[in-house]
Amino acid sequence: MDKKQLLKKIKYSMRILPDKMYLQIYYFAQFHKFINFKNPKTYNEKLNWLKINDRDPKYTKMVDKYEAKEYVKDIIGEEYIIPTLGVWDNFDEIDFDKLPNQFVLKCTHDSEGLVIVKDKSKLNIEEAKKKIEKAMKYNFFYIGREYPYKNIKPRIIAEQYMEDKKYHELRDYKFFCFDGDVKALFIATDRGIGETKFDYYDINFNHLDIIQHYPNSKKKIDKPKNYDKMIELSKKLSKGLKHVRVDWYEVNGKLYFGEMTFYHFSGLQPFNDVKWDNMFGDWIKI
Repeated sequence: MDKKQLLKKIKYSMRILPDKMYLQIYYFAQFHKFINFKNPKTYNEKLNWLKINDRDPKYTKMVDKYEAKEYVKDIIGEEYIIPTLGVWDNFDEIDFDKLPNQFVLKCTHDSEGLVIVKDKSKLNIEEAKKKIEKAMKYNFFYIGREYPYKNIKPRIIAEQYMEDKKYHELRDYKFFCFDGDVKALFIATDRGIGETKFDYYDINFNHLDIIQHYPNSKKKIDKPKNYDKMIELSKKLSKGLKHVRVDWYEVNGKLYFGEMTFYHFSGLQPFNDVKWDNMFGDWIKI
C-alpha cells in the first residue's frame, strides 16, 4: 500500500466524525491553523465553508461522471460531450467483446477508479476489476466531506479513448469560475508519464507564479485553440454558482467537457504564497 492509499484509508476510517470536526483536523494538519467558519477569508477557508453551508441537491448530478453529461448537454449541446460506450452497476456486467480496442473505464462517483485501455489485447481484466471494485466500495464524500458526492450511485462507465496527436497526451484545461465569471485557470500536463505539472494563468493567459502540490512545467505551454470558447462555455455552465471549476479537454482541435469540480484540491491544499489564497478567496462571495 503506497502513501496515498494509506492516507485515503486513514481518512475513510474517520468517517464517524462530524463534518466540521473532521475538516478542522485535516485543515490544521495542512495549514497549522483552524478554519474560520464564522468569517472565512481565504479561498481554502471558503471552500470548506461552502461544503457545510451550500448543499444544493442538484450538485450531485453535476459531479456524477455519467449524469453530468446530460446536465451539460442540455446547457451547451451534445457536441462537447465525450461519447459514453456503456454504463454498468458492477464490473461483471461489462462485455469487453463489445468494447473497441481503446477505451477508458471510470467510476461515476470518484476519481480513483480509472483504467485507461490503449490496447484491449493487453488489458489485464483481473487487475482492472480489482482496482474498480475497490473504488466502488468507497463513498468519496468521506474523504474530503464534499457534499455533492455523498449521494451519487456508484456505477462504472466506459468512454471513448481520447488523445491529442499534437502532444500525445490528454491535457486538462481547468477554469476557476465565480457566479458566471471566469477569473483564472490552470493546465495539467504530463499526467500520462506520472510527472504531473500544473501551470496557472490569469484570464489573459499570463503565467502566474502559483505552485500548488504539483510543480510548474519547464516547457512553454501553448494557448489552446479553443481558449475563447472554453471561457464562453465555462461562463454558461457556472452561471448562478458561487464557485465551480469547469474542466475541458482539447483533442485534435475539438473541444470536450471534462467535469465540474466544486472544491479545488478539496480546499485542503496550501498555495506556495498566501497572497493567492487571499486573492482567490476574494472572488468567492458568500
